[in-house]
Amino acid sequence: MRTLLNVLWLVLAGFWMAMGYVVAGLICCVLIITIPFGIASFRIAGFALWPFGRTTVPRRDAGAGSLIGNIIWIVFAGWWLALGHLVTGVLLCITIIGIPFGIANFKLIPISLTPLGQEIVPSDRTAIF
Repeated sequence: MRTLLNVLWLVLAGFWMAMGYVVAGLICCVLIITIPFGIASFRIAGFALWPFGRTTVPRRDAGAGSLIGNIIWIVFAGWWLALGHLVTGVLLCITIIGIPFGIANFKLIPISLTPLGQEIVPSDRTAIF
């Protein structure tokens, strides 16, 4: 079932959302100081392509650097990525068939706002962390 949902997600919303993250990652990789943001963006692009069966958990080693980085991320990239998830999620929730995909979009909003200090793991491994 996860595979079917992921394939439908890819067609309906995942490809375009992932492309937004890839563009943000490429822009961030232009300057050396913003490469960690680019890496985080590329990591989330993979999550945006195939979200069903995966979730995010906080990293134990995240500290003040992640907090400062997340604040910078929100100002420059996170708000418009989160807005894209919000708009797409609302549009998908208009139909009954689109509700699971809208919920998946809403699930991506927190990591689109604060990607640093988060780790993407399979849903069945969340109890370990």
